[in-house]
Amino acid sequence: MSDYIMDLRKIVGHRPLMQTGASVLVIDEDGRLLLEKRKDTHDWAYPGGSVELYEDTEDAARRELLEETGIIAGKLTLFGVYSGKDMHFTYPNGDVTSNIDIVYECHDYSGTLTIEPDEVEDLRFFAPDEIPEDIFLPVRRPIMDWVRSRKQ
Repeated sequence: MSDYIMDLRKIVGHRPLMQTGASVLVIDEDGRLLLEKRKDTHDWAYPGGSVELYEDTEDAARRELLEETGIIAGKLTLFGVYSGKDMHFTYPNGDVTSNIDIVYECHDYSGTLTIEPDEVEDLRFFAPDEIPEDIFLPVRRPIMDWVRSRKQ
């Protein structure tokens, strides 16, 4: 969690916060999507996290991808901006968020998959028809949009 969000949480406690995230849909040469199994909820999600105060969203997406997976993003393309009621989430510690997620797609990357042990349990690529059922709720709509975009 970003220092900015942690500082706000000290003031507001568990009350709802609007939180901006930047995330990356990493697609391998076989058209599979990289997902990580989150340590906090044990659900699958794409790499991403909170944008720091004054940070460019593309820089945040690159930073989060590298921190969580060891992958260095090349070209990023905006996939979509997601907000609304289905982006609401209550974390296991009781923190409530209304998320705005700026999601990028990346086919151009380098590095070796490396699990960040404090946040990630597993990293795997999934074909569009193999996406697991236990998807982290705030990323379900973007992932399903990605799956639908592959079927067109």
